[in-house]
Amino acid sequence: MRFLADENFPRPIVESLRKQDHDVLWARTDCPGLKDRTLLERAEADGRVVLTLDKDFWQIALQRPMPLKRCGVILFRLFPAVPENLEPLVDSTLRAEHSWIGHVSIVTKDAIEMIPTGGLQC
Repeated sequence: MRFLADENFPRPIVESLRKQDHDVLWARTDCPGLKDRTLLERAEADGRVVLTLDKDFWQIALQRPMPLKRCGVILFRLFPAVPENLEPLVDSTLRAEHSWIGHVSIVTKDAIEMIPTGGLQC
């Protein structure tokens, strides 16, 4: 899969995804300094799923005037979001093989909630 990992996403998770042959851009090194809205637009243009710990992406994606058609957002909600806790959650989430495109997905250790970006007015 093609991902754009937010700058707050841990390096070990990014490296692990790359070792699994995923195409991963990491905002911290591949597009430093870009604002969240611009990162989301980059993901949409490139057809990448955003991986984030930042709930701002949830709001930005749902408030976007046009629904996401080529990308999606996966928001991981876990405390503490350290690599040791996050890596198993990321792995199990990606094994779920959902269609992430066009959705904001909120992932906790207990559930995945998927919200279509075109169906809500905020």
